[in-house]
Amino acid sequence: MKLTMLALLTGTALVPVAASAQDTVQYWMWDGQQAPVYQQCAAAFEAVNPDIRIEITQNGWDQYWTALTTAMISGDAPDVFVNHVTRLPEMSANQVITDLAPLIAEASYDTSGYLPGLLDNWSRDGAVYGLPKDWATVALGVDTEKLQAAGLSMEDLADLSWNPEDGGSFQQVIARLTVDSNGVHGDQDGFDGNSVETFGLVINPLSPGGETEWSYLAASTGWQFIDAPWATEYRFDDPRLAATLGWLRDLGRKHHFMPMQEQTGKLGAETLMFSDKGAMTVVGSWLIGQYNQTKPSIAFAPVPAGPKGRKSMFNGLADSIWTGSDVPDASWKWVQFLGSDECQSIVAEAGVVFPAQADQVDKTVAAYEARGIDVSAFTAVATPETTFAFPITDYGNEIDAIIRAAFDRVMLGDGDPAEILQQANDEVNSLF
Repeated sequence: MKLTMLALLTGTALVPVAASAQDTVQYWMWDGQQAPVYQQCAAAFEAVNPDIRIEITQNGWDQYWTALTTAMISGDAPDVFVNHVTRLPEMSANQVITDLAPLIAEASYDTSGYLPGLLDNWSRDGAVYGLPKDWATVALGVDTEKLQAAGLSMEDLADLSWNPEDGGSFQQVIARLTVDSNGVHGDQDGFDGNSVETFGLVINPLSPGGETEWSYLAASTGWQFIDAPWATEYRFDDPRLAATLGWLRDLGRKHHFMPMQEQTGKLGAETLMFSDKGAMTVVGSWLIGQYNQTKPSIAFAPVPAGPKGRKSMFNGLADSIWTGSDVPDASWKWVQFLGSDECQSIVAEAGVVFPAQADQVDKTVAAYEARGIDVSAFTAVATPETTFAFPITDYGNEIDAIIRAAFDRVMLGDGDPAEILQQANDEVNSLF
């Protein structure tokens, strides 16, 4: 609670007069594209809650989590912050995020409008640790200029197939889009894999969750991380995953259609695409705006369908309240507003992400279309039948370290993928 003083001149004396008290809610987020949009939400909120001020702080992804961890340790964390499911197990176990379930019940807050599965990602044993704010799927991001130069069109990418044996029509397109320094394509005689000018596919170094790198492929074989949220057994030893990662490894090390792990380094898919080293990548829907602004020639196509159909990870961020907040009531009011149709409508009209409320999806699509962006490849896979959830379990940090090291070995060609993954999976499951 803050108190300001006004001095009124009364004769020769200064008389202090108390102004109306105002709570300040500190709100942290990492996405620079979204910060101005949520500033609009803050203005709308403050207009109907003049006793509450929202102060927004935005940091890049890496700096964000470092700063947040430090702030929680020092007891000076933001009241409300954007949260990611990878952080949920540790934060809930350490009791640094508020269980919203009692607040939701007391306020009779309607959660039925969220897309199916979003609220479940933030729930455990009856507790709710965040209100959903958006959702994301993945699609192919294709440089249409390079596509045309290869004699292909977006229609050729509309219904690609994939399998871990020969890569299906997906690998055929990747080969065609790969071009060496002599202008020879990857599917032509004389292609020089040691002198590639443009790679047909570029991806980020493999992460344990594989949201944009490999999970959409592995899931299309019928493979899944775990049986259910908070399970105690992983399936990284499944032969279908080994076959999927083996195909990705060979795409780079054997065929030279994709950069090898050591070639990619820490550059990342975006850097390679924006510097004309890649013709195609896999894009998370949260990056639609960045791709369009940086390289407007990039368009979006559906990810390929595997033996069990087309699949995409379905992820979503949430707003959580720090348990140490000095203004818990004001923070809860703000979190409710963030998930409401009023704020979600502002986000939808801005066309930066897909809001969590189902009735705002069409408005978001229209906002993208107004800028000439077709996002149907992202929305088409946003169904319970075609999506799967990010794996949520305890021991997230430990699992991340084990699997990241194993994936690095696979992609560097350091042994048989099945043996590497079997060893890693045994180590992971022993944590439980």
